[in-house]
Amino acid sequence: MMAMLWAQQIMLGKKTYKQVPRLLKDKVKEILEDINTEDHKVADAVQKAIPQIEKLVTLIIPRVKKGGRIFYMGAGTSGRLGVLDASEIPPTFGMPPTVVIGLIAGGDTALRNPVENAEDDMSRGWEELLQHHIKSEDTVIGIAASGTTPYVIGAMRTAREHGILTGCITSNPNSPMAAEADVPIEVIVGPEYVTGSSRMKSGTAQKMILNMISTTIMIELGRVQGNKMVNMQLSNQKLIDRGTRMIIEELHLDYENAKALLLLHGSVKSAIEAYRRHDSTYQE
Repeated sequence: MMAMLWAQQIMLGKKTYKQVPRLLKDKVKEILEDINTEDHKVADAVQKAIPQIEKLVTLIIPRVKKGGRIFYMGAGTSGRLGVLDASEIPPTFGMPPTVVIGLIAGGDTALRNPVENAEDDMSRGWEELLQHHIKSEDTVIGIAASGTTPYVIGAMRTAREHGILTGCITSNPNSPMAAEADVPIEVIVGPEYVTGSSRMKSGTAQKMILNMISTTIMIELGRVQGNKMVNMQLSNQKLIDRGTRMIIEELHLDYENAKALLLLHGSVKSAIEAYRRHDSTYQE
């Protein structure tokens, strides 16, 4: 309460940070350091799960190459993280938004506000997958810290019955969700700093694993060159400038010609390939 009152006074310009009592500063620092100490445990927990992550990714890659899609499914924080990762695929890698799809219990409303009882519907998840015309080449990845979310479990169970590859990310060993997964990823991060707040260490672990899964798949699909986002969408001036400089580095053009080439072809990769085709034809 005291910290909140001081924060309000600072925001209103009535107090400065220097005026905050030393004891209050020390307490805030202690909380932050304790949270950070707990967060350090997450990377180690994820590292131990790499064999299962590798197994799942290895199974997904050939499916995506054949036209398969990836569905992330979750509720609350877990669902939001799935939607977040899926939404980053088009701008980062230039892939259609239909390749990686995030589904959250309660729909888009639940991205900002909780939807009562949405995660408790065992059949709703599969119904949503049917709306996306799910097929045998697709993959369903359930995300739930507890591993007990009915919305996710029901979808995974029915998907598996239809021969669809299933995986999951959970922080609870031997959970009901893991039992429905062909490849369960159990990342045991330990008790949360705020008991039961899975948006903390469990959420961090989920985000790290989703990054690993989607990035590795996109690299294997050829959407990255070296470590560069050569297929990124040119959605703002910052990215246009970044793409232009990639082309300068690769082709040794001046800035204006590199930028014109990029805007003409729409991506760094296409621009470089077109230039080299033209240059090769000219030399012949």
